[in-house]
Amino acid sequence: MADRHRTWLRRRPIRGAGAQRHLDAAVTATIIAALLAAVIAVPGPARAADSVRLIVREVPGRHAEAVRSVERLGGRAGLRLALIDGFVARLPRNTAPALQGAPGVVSATGDAAVRLAGSGDGSTQSGTSMAALANTIRAHDLWEAGVTGAGIDVALIDSGVVPVNGLSTPGKVVNGPDLSFDQQAGAPPYLDTFGHGTNMAGIIAGRDNASSNGSLPGSGDFAGIAPGARIVNVKVASAGGETDVSQVIAAIDWVVQHRSSDGLNIRVLNLSFGTDGTQDPLVDPLAFAVEVAWRNGIVVVAAAGNAGEQRRRLANPAVDPYIIAVGAADTHATSTLGDDTVPTWSSPGDAVRTPDLVAPGVSVPSLRDPGSILDLATPSATGSRFLRGSGTSQAAAVVSGAVALLLDDRPSMTPDQVKALLISTAVRLPAADPVAQGAGMVDLEGAVKADVPRAVQRWPQSTGTGSLDGARGSVRVQAGSSPLAGEQDIFGTAWDAQAWANQSSSGTSWRGGLWNLRAWAGNCFCGSSWSGLSWSGLSWSGLSWSGLSWSGLSWSGLSWSGLSWSGLSWSGLSWSGLSWSTAAWSSD
Repeated sequence: MADRHRTWLRRRPIRGAGAQRHLDAAVTATIIAALLAAVIAVPGPARAADSVRLIVREVPGRHAEAVRSVERLGGRAGLRLALIDGFVARLPRNTAPALQGAPGVVSATGDAAVRLAGSGDGSTQSGTSMAALANTIRAHDLWEAGVTGAGIDVALIDSGVVPVNGLSTPGKVVNGPDLSFDQQAGAPPYLDTFGHGTNMAGIIAGRDNASSNGSLPGSGDFAGIAPGARIVNVKVASAGGETDVSQVIAAIDWVVQHRSSDGLNIRVLNLSFGTDGTQDPLVDPLAFAVEVAWRNGIVVVAAAGNAGEQRRRLANPAVDPYIIAVGAADTHATSTLGDDTVPTWSSPGDAVRTPDLVAPGVSVPSLRDPGSILDLATPSATGSRFLRGSGTSQAAAVVSGAVALLLDDRPSMTPDQVKALLISTAVRLPAADPVAQGAGMVDLEGAVKADVPRAVQRWPQSTGTGSLDGARGSVRVQAGSSPLAGEQDIFGTAWDAQAWANQSSSGTSWRGGLWNLRAWAGNCFCGSSWSGLSWSGLSWSGLSWSGLSWSGLSWSGLSWSGLSWSGLSWSGLSWSGLSWSTAAWSSD
């Protein structure tokens, strides 16, 4: 197995780094670039020629005042976008400029359209197809050699997964615990009510007709980067993307302790999110958790973040030096590397830590989650299987799939060897920021051609004894007007950093269904695809995820009714897909 790559590489010609890459479909795109996150464009009623639709960002806590400003200018407010402290509005074209700087308004951004995918191989009228993206990092060459990620499990700590076509074949997705607020409120377990997790799962390991074991995806099939890999679905985020660092740390601990349980072979952990916390990774508990996973043979892939020059420091946990930090690259829908760049919103890092490498992360098409919050915000997606987005979330998912392929080819590699191999074989992008691109674009063909490096990282290890609250960063879940703060988890249980660090390191933090001395809803390992749950039988259109009642959930005596973030999107633990709040998700 270890030498299989050398055999097939001798049989196939090796292309140069700047060689042409096949593009499956001619495509065009209109994307709004943003520094922090992406605008969700929502179609309104019949459009009048003299009106314009805007995405209005409001001053936090002054929604009513911002709405009044719109109405005073002859406009009307539409869909609320609580994820970004904003809403959609339509105004007369001649009064729209006056909205900038109006009372309660931070900004008013013109909407834009992005055509969504139709059918077939996932190609769309915007950006590039998933097949072309896989060819960009030269994954097709591995597929043709029979290397598809088979036998490798990728843990996805995210907002859940739904078994849409591409993720519905028995065995494609295994459900771990559901630690989300959705589960605690009584919603069906494991399922993605937000839309992010399903999209990431498709990028990593989606595959149509996956029951045809051993064969390549057909020409009309959708396939992720590692179409033979399996997703281990660990849900932490609810319908609106809400979660807390304590939930994510519990999920990471579960993944480590169950990495080989009941037939699992978890070798990769995808974290397409990050906090804006500034705590030193040497003490940060989230950094400690990912290092424990790394030391236990799990390659941890994390999104670098989307703050760009606004906040150069990488997101936590990508800032940890041990794991693989991924920035986003823009291929500009061309077949050559010469024009590839790093978007301004992809966090470049600082003098201490920069991204290790980049992967395609602009206008990436993947599987759509019907009825999710993101889907409801783009109603013209109805009838289409695909939704495309931009961000370091997507780039991280691409790299997680790439790692699954490498581990299928050479399963004895350690996480340090995988990281060193990817960095040493990445291709520099001549037109891209030399710092923000790290070592350059991931190149799978170069990686499988190279010998496995002798690599052992010797960074100082985190103690995990720092502040849980510091790991949260600036944005927290909140009950009414009271944000979750201090050294306590979502249930108000006191956080004993040293005791947790000892248990996490020894693999005993989960005991009999308890984590941090509390029973977490949905902590079981179900061990089979969807556990008999018939997704197709659920009426998603009848389930109002955004209207879930949180009144049954309590924390420190407070009702979680109206659970929301006190700041922008999930940028305390933000989905590092520009996608989920400011410029990459839109519709006709």
